Amino acid sequence: MTTKKLLPTVIGMILAGGAVATAQADVQIMGHIDESVVYSDRGNEKTPWPLVTKGDTNTQLVCTTCSVGVKGSEDLGNGLKALFFLDWQYDINGNDNTGSGGLTGRDQWLGLGGGFGTLKAGTMSTVYKSYGAMIDPAYRTVAQQRNIGLQSNLHNGKGVNGEGRATNTIGYNSPDWKGLSLDATYTLQNDNTNPSANKPYSVGAKYENGGLLGYVAYINNGTSNDNAATAIGAKYTLDRFAVFGQYEFDQGLITDSVTGTLGQGNSGDGADVWTLGGTYTMGNNTLYAAYGASIGDASTRDNGVKTVFPEYKAWELVGMHSFSKRTLAYAGYVGFDGDSGGASTVATYTIGMKHTF
Repeated sequence: MTTKKLLPTVIGMILAGGAVATAQADVQIMGHIDESVVYSDRGNEKTPWPLVTKGDTNTQLVCTTCSVGVKGSEDLGNGLKALFFLDWQYDINGNDNTGSGGLTGRDQWLGLGGGFGTLKAGTMSTVYKSYGAMIDPAYRTVAQQRNIGLQSNLHNGKGVNGEGRATNTIGYNSPDWKGLSLDATYTLQNDNTNPSANKPYSVGAKYENGGLLGYVAYINNGTSNDNAATAIGAKYTLDRFAVFGQYEFDQGLITDSVTGTLGQGNSGDGADVWTLGGTYTMGNNTLYAAYGASIGDASTRDNGVKTVFPEYKAWELVGMHSFSKRTLAYAGYVGFDGDSGGASTVATYTIGMKHTF
């Protein structure tokens, strides 16, 4: 069955599951639709960020991580629950960004929950990516921070080499201890020809209490060289105002994610990424602004070649209006200035709407 024929079949199965969920109250249909009109005046150099790509002035429709899926649980008694989460991504505009022509898997896992926390296995976002999403007011819209370099490229992609979504992975989420919790993922390489292949992992701790969120996350590619990164972030909310920031320390992995050398055992670093921003909320309206930059450097790889990580500055200004808890409209401006190795100047304007169910 082709992926194009698979899409209506899966949706039908989801809808059928929804009928069962009404009776059993343990299965929930979920989804996310984000549609925006994006106008970009872009430079001539290609970069890894979706909104900063090669080409001239361009206007297009963009469906950002649109998805549909199901999640649920079964009470097993004695404080235990069987858990599952199945999510698929699609594009309502018919654009094929993955070459599959249909559905592509997002986080998909089976787990067991109880007083010990949650243990799960399958495909899931790394701790590094999950924590970064918590400080992004425009997350899962075209203006999300990882689209333009306000967060590193380690928040993107899917695979077994340190990408944002880890396949073939075991994950753990601890209980909440008065606001403190721990999270971890460990990837098992699915490579029968190379039993000693890399086994990436991510760990982190976060603290949430009142208006304060703070976290530290670490991800390691599993290679013998410097292929890791550490992120420290925080957000503080006081009445209508919120401020947030994150600093990512590169130990080779951020550089590799940009230069296309993930999992190759390269060495060298020099690509720290930071962002700082805030929001102001007035009723159903929120104004969001952020500024960030990379601190690039030439790194000597194992083959003696100098790889230059693109130094850049990025910023955005976004206005958002909540029609309800599930429907959001937004408009914004994104700027990007590449000092070396990236697009010289990029200006992007967007207007869109997001609905979750």
